[in-house]
Amino acid sequence: MASDSTPPANAVNTAIDSVSVLSEDSRRRMFVFIRRAGRAVTRDEAAASVGISRKLAAFHLDKLVDAGLLRARYETPGGIRKVGRRPKVYEPTDAQISVSIPERRHELLADLLLDAVLTEGADENAAQAAVRAAERRGRRMGEAARDETRPGRLGPERGLTVCERLLDEYGYEPVRQAPTELRLRNCPFHPLTAKAPDLVCGMNHAFLAGYVNGLEVNGVRAVLAPEPGECCVRLGPSDTDRDDGGGPLARR
Repeated sequence: MASDSTPPANAVNTAIDSVSVLSEDSRRRMFVFIRRAGRAVTRDEAAASVGISRKLAAFHLDKLVDAGLLRARYETPGGIRKVGRRPKVYEPTDAQISVSIPERRHELLADLLLDAVLTEGADENAAQAAVRAAERRGRRMGEAARDETRPGRLGPERGLTVCERLLDEYGYEPVRQAPTELRLRNCPFHPLTAKAPDLVCGMNHAFLAGYVNGLEVNGVRAVLAPEPGECCVRLGPSDTDRDDGGGPLARR
């Protein structure tokens, strides 16, 4: 998972680009060969593994490097090379490819649950610890974002604009329903939400409420307002308990 202060930017686009790079057969086979080699591989070895020329292999390998799937360096395999230029070798990076449309953030949920297990107090149960961990994580992320951007006093409209960055990067698909209200079209924790709605929605609510509080957005709060096929939380004015249609918003 990315650090609290720097959520992953354009993660889905990056993953899609990586998948696109691997769509070419020779390129994909060389990538698999290098991952399984357990050592740095030369261009000649990569070319021989798929039966293409060294020049064509170099083209494909550089594409894999540009996509962040391989790293390249110069090395002398098997000892000291007395004559000529050291060969360029390739090895896999730690990049992991995961594409989900709409976007899912199950790793965030798992990380929050792990925090809850490791910090559960004697005076709380597992669900309470999970909600506490989620609120704390969101608040710390909001505080870090505020320290980084130094936005000054944030009223509802500008505050929601700042919130949209995190919400978009974590797959919530925010839509400005009104100048002071954000509707979240996607639940990043689906379909796990359906298995334990009280727990997951409670954690999601606490996470987003913590973020708003850490960012110090005035006049906005996170409320539970479940809609079919959407996130269960909405960000709206703190001075009203009613939605656009006049009906009461669901509460925790």
